[in-house]
Amino acid sequence: MMKKLIPLVLITTLGLSGVAIAKPMPQGGFHDNTGSPRTEMNMGGFQGGLVAATTVEQAKKLSDDSWVVLRGNIVKQVGKKDYIFKDSTGEIQVEIGPKDWRGQSITPDDLIEIAGEVDKDWNSIEIDVKSVKLIPADSK
Repeated sequence: MMKKLIPLVLITTLGLSGVAIAKPMPQGGFHDNTGSPRTEMNMGGFQGGLVAATTVEQAKKLSDDSWVVLRGNIVKQVGKKDYIFKDSTGEIQVEIGPKDWRGQSITPDDLIEIAGEVDKDWNSIEIDVKSVKLIPADSK
């Protein structure tokens, strides 16, 4: 019994000492390439500038699967997950799933920002929305 216990204790001790001196892994997401540690806790996600907003008119000219950010209003619901989105340049149909609302209640009077992908079919175009963000009234 003692002969088996000594190697087990030795392996465990060596294994734990390697863990103690191991370099901590980053938390994920985008990191700058300076090599300097960040002072804040990085919980993941992109750390950088925002994508400039696109207009409905511009979005209609983009290729399938292009990423867009639009600012405007949802003016009406036309299906279970389908809505009409409007900005100063026109209207476009958008598809918004239940989780993409993120618990927000939006009315036609609310200015919002949506982000998603252009979805072009043979005879239609819509935006497959991935996120909806309510723009506060004081920042309009």
